[in-house]
Amino acid sequence: MPCLFRKTVLSGRSSPAELPSSQLPSRDRSYRDDPPSCSYQRIIAPFRATCYFPAMMTQGKTKPVAVVDDDDLMRGALLGLLKAVGLPAREFASAEEFLNSGLQHEVGCLIADIRMPGISGLELQAKLNADHCRIPIIFITAHGDEKMRLQALRAGAVEFLAKPFDDEALLVSVRAALEN
Repeated sequence: MPCLFRKTVLSGRSSPAELPSSQLPSRDRSYRDDPPSCSYQRIIAPFRATCYFPAMMTQGKTKPVAVVDDDDLMRGALLGLLKAVGLPAREFASAEEFLNSGLQHEVGCLIADIRMPGISGLELQAKLNADHCRIPIIFITAHGDEKMRLQALRAGAVEFLAKPFDDEALLVSVRAALEN
């Protein structure tokens, strides 16, 4: 069966049932005839990017988002999500690696885990604040509590998300951080 999502999204209609019969794909075509137009990268990523970051995409000068997490899988997933919506992103396996990169003043937003070996996310935030480097920070953690959340937000964090978190919530937070 051909991909109906493409025509549904691009026509602004909410379901394939609302499409006029002239826009419905013919039944004699197989799915294999239409795979490039149904790929995630060609349909959902541009759609999501224009929904979340329309002004930034037209300016073409968005600062990169830095992802600091010691978990390779989480770091890779976050990088993939950000790139899928058209945002430049850089990854760092530790707070030390981020601090040694010299990119503190070049990034538009920082997504950081709380618990990491060496310098924790909260310690990274304190170090950046002490150096007068005001990067909007979004914390993600599987080990947070209300006290830790309040500490991070009082020190200037934009958001504090508990794992597992919704990617839509993260993207909304990233957008808010980049726009300010």
